[in-house]
Amino acid sequence: MGINLTLITKDPLQNSEALVFDITGDSQHIILAINPGSTSTKIAVFSGKDVVLEQTLRHSIEEIASFGSVIEQYKWRKQLILDTLAQHKIDVNTLSAVIGRGGLLHPIESGVYEVNQIMIDELTHTKSQHASNLGAIIANEIAAECQVKAYIADPVVVDELEEVNRLTGVKSIRRRSIFHALNQKAMARRYADDIGRPYEELNLVVAHLGGGISVAAHCQGRVIDCNNALDGDGPIAPERAGTIPAGDLIDLCYSGKYTHKEARSLIVGGGGLVSLCNSNSVIDIQQRATQGDTEAALALDAMCYGVAKHIGQMAVALNGEVDAIILTGGIAHSPYVTNTISKKCRFIAPIEIYAGENELQALAMNALLVLQGSLEAKTYE
Repeated sequence: MGINLTLITKDPLQNSEALVFDITGDSQHIILAINPGSTSTKIAVFSGKDVVLEQTLRHSIEEIASFGSVIEQYKWRKQLILDTLAQHKIDVNTLSAVIGRGGLLHPIESGVYEVNQIMIDELTHTKSQHASNLGAIIANEIAAECQVKAYIADPVVVDELEEVNRLTGVKSIRRRSIFHALNQKAMARRYADDIGRPYEELNLVVAHLGGGISVAAHCQGRVIDCNNALDGDGPIAPERAGTIPAGDLIDLCYSGKYTHKEARSLIVGGGGLVSLCNSNSVIDIQQRATQGDTEAALALDAMCYGVAKHIGQMAVALNGEVDAIILTGGIAHSPYVTNTISKKCRFIAPIEIYAGENELQALAMNALLVLQGSLEAKTYE
């Protein structure tokens, strides 16, 4: 089976780069991919190698606020998806499979998983509020209606950490693997395909640069170390504070100025560039920097510096034996960001840039490989 990868660039820094996986001879397979986010639901329909439809359904703050919890949104989001498909004259009964972004499940190994009742129950009753939890639930309901199977692939909880990387200096606290597994794995495999070598033979450091930033060490097909991007560890990011000095963070939490929820929002959502520059837009912050805003310039450089430092850390996890460093995610569209990072860590290994989040395309590729019989879906248990 040959897989050809075609990159279609649209608007810079807007996460709109489409990665089309050209898998010959499979135009009969029609796949719906669903990626729920905090204020949007991204969907795409693929017919073999062709993107039939790609849409971002945006949700206002007022619409989201009308629901008491994330799980309560699933029927509303599902109907928006069905209405959009109908508007574009796409019959759901023609679908071969539906695949959603995996949510905050318990730690699992990398791969494609068929959605089952155990997964649905766990996502429905989890205390972890995240829009990605809706991916499997919505995919499962739509798939059931058209009598096909639903899947998830490489959710953020993919856990391949080595045991030594789990320990912290507090016995009751262990490090968790929560990162952009879907796009990181897809771009690592894309690089391997580009150079004609198996992913499982390569040592790679991959940095996903988005609203959150994850940097991971890929050791011969397994991610043996990474920062917890969900909880805001690692570099400063547009919407994450990054790792904070522990003593100062403890003092802040016990200052009496913040509730538990408010303190968490300082780290996730309201941290990073949002806190430093009152904006999560790298485009906006770059423009302000070029117009003489020294605080904006310093914040942007601090983010880049943090990414480079964590790339260095992951190189250590690989014993310095790094075949390549991959910069991906929406912010990798920015030449300033990628050049600034590259200058600090290009001595480690060659740097490759695969800009864009590519999550819908990665989901569709995984579903297509299962439909082809080239990949076996795993059972979640």
